[in-house]
Parts: sequence; structure tokens; C-alpha cells
Amino acid sequence: MTQIDRIKVRRAFSEKSGNYDDLAVVQQRVVRRFLDGILASGSEPSAVLDVGAGTGRLLESLLVRFPSLFAVGLDMAHGMARSAARRLPAESDAALVCADGEHLPFRDCSFDTVVSTSTYQWLNPLDSAFAEALRVLKPGGRFCFAMFGESTLFELKASYRQALLLHGSSAADRSHRFSSRAETLEALGRAGFTECRVTSETEVERHRDVPALLRSLKGIGAGNAAPVQGKGLGGRTVTAAMIDQYEKNYGGDSGIPATYEVLYGQGIRRG
Repeated sequence: MTQIDRIKVRRAFSEKSGNYDDLAVVQQRVVRRFLDGILASGSEPSAVLDVGAGTGRLLESLLVRFPSLFAVGLDMAHGMARSAARRLPAESDAALVCADGEHLPFRDCSFDTVVSTSTYQWLNPLDSAFAEALRVLKPGGRFCFAMFGESTLFELKASYRQALLLHGSSAADRSHRFSSRAETLEALGRAGFTECRVTSETEVERHRDVPALLRSLKGIGAGNAAPVQGKGLGGRTVTAAMIDQYEKNYGGDSGIPATYEVLYGQGIRRG
């Protein structure tokens, strides 16, 4: 998996927290789809941890659905945590914590449910991040998450690789590598979960052109998912070639597609 600059990710998401809800269209769809799955399970949680709570949309929905719920939202970006705190119902039994999902600041067996959307693709390695979720779950507790999988932004990554080849660039392919469904399922098992399940769905977002897509990714703090634009003439040349390849291979009258593979997973901590 790609090495992730945690400081860069934290700073990017914190700085863009004010724009996030306006631009994170796919992420909001994922929250709604994820919430449907939680509600369909029929089990009512009593103590929930939301890892990577972002601006608090999932946490807010859970608190509205389950008014007696004790809930904690965790996000490593201060800006996101502040936005989530403002969204939570005033009368709710909820708290926000600014901390890293790879090192959860909670005692063992603190929650009966751990949830997360659009976060674990930024945690590396998955084994240790999943093991932390397991640790804070009570025996019999459930871990449910949605994260982006390996086909996410495949159009952008393929176009970048083609641009590097066309111009004989010695630069490394720095596009973010997302985990596959199989890798995610295996990581759940290695972390110690049972009854593991991971399914894959596709979401497609359309943009006017490639620069609009890149601005959107940067606008929500997810510029790390896009190739790093090099400085100087060589970097600008490769970027221009990437845009040309993307629009030539995937563009049309309605603009360009940006595909997201969403992995929905769950596991149970043994009783």
C-alpha cells in the first residue's frame, strides 16, 4: 500500500472542512447507503464509536435514529472535529475527540459498535487499524465500515501512468493505492474478527473536465488520492498529458466520469 503522509492528510482535511459538505457528493451517498445497512440490521446499538467522523453526518443520523445512544466521534483533523461538534444535537449524549484512528484513545471493550465511512483508505496498514477497532469493541460487538477500494479513480490513475510513459518521465507513480476487496477481507480476519464480510459497489461522479475533478478532490482535502503534480516544466508537461489522456479515453459530451469503488465491510468480535 502507498505510504501515507499522516501530517499532510490531517492538515488537508482540517483546512478543507468548511468546503467538505458542499463538494463530497460521493461520500454523502456512501453515508446514506451505509446508514440504510445499519438500520436494516435490526440491532439497536447503545455505545457507538465513529472513526473518521468528518463533519458528523453519520453521527448525527445515528443520534436522531437512536436518541438514547451514547456516541463518540473521532477524527484526526481538528477542523473536521469542530464541524462535527456543531452538527450534533444539543441534547444528545455524544462527544467529539481529535485523535488518530490507528491509535484509538479508549480502553479495551468500550463500545458495542464501531462504525466508519470514507476513512480507512487513509489508514495504513489495515491490519493494525482494524485491530484497534477490535480492541475497543466489547465481546460480541460489531465493526461496520465503508471505504474506497482499488478501482477508485482508476481513470485518473491510468491516465497519469500513460502520461509518465509518453514523456519518458523517471518520476515514480505517486497516485494513491487503494486496497482491494480481497485484501480488506483478509485484513479483517488477521485482525481477529469473525463473520467477516466485504462487498463492493460502484459510484460514478461526473465533472465538466479533469481540472474540475482535481479541484474537487483538493477542495475536500483528498488531493492525496490524485497524482502529485511535480514542480517545473517536466511536472507541468506530465500533468497536461494526463489531462489529455483522461479526456481522450474517458471524456464525452457530458464531461468526464470519476469512478469510486466502495467497499462495505463488517466483522464481529468473538464473545
